[in-house]
Amino acid sequence: MTEFRISRAASLLGVSDDTVRRWIDAGKLSSHRDEAGRAVVDGAELARFLVDGAQAPDDPVDRASSARNRLVGIVTGVVSDTVMSQVEMRCGPHRIVSLMSTEAVRELGLEVGSLATASVKATTVIVETPSDKENDR
Repeated sequence: MTEFRISRAASLLGVSDDTVRRWIDAGKLSSHRDEAGRAVVDGAELARFLVDGAQAPDDPVDRASSARNRLVGIVTGVVSDTVMSQVEMRCGPHRIVSLMSTEAVRELGLEVGSLATASVKATTVIVETPSDKENDR
């Protein structure tokens, strides 16, 4: 069973240690003590908490889509030449970079500060796991 210390759980959730402790005190997230007496959160409990609390920002694209990997964010950079452009976005803590035609950038009105949705389609997704020692951090 995977267990995460409060600081590691906070890092994975993108919040402070104190926020995780408040959630535990409020009963929103459960924890227990490990063999060393440290407060830890069970990995399955953390996964449940993430799924139950997931609230994606409103998607500005107002149409149906079969794409499931959609990330709403803000354009943080656009580098263009005559033919191609590189568009960088921040979607929560994630940096997304897309290469597209400069014509598409103009048609979409993409500029720094624009609200946009990145749809990711990949034929390969690689999943990696940390060593056991990294789980305790």
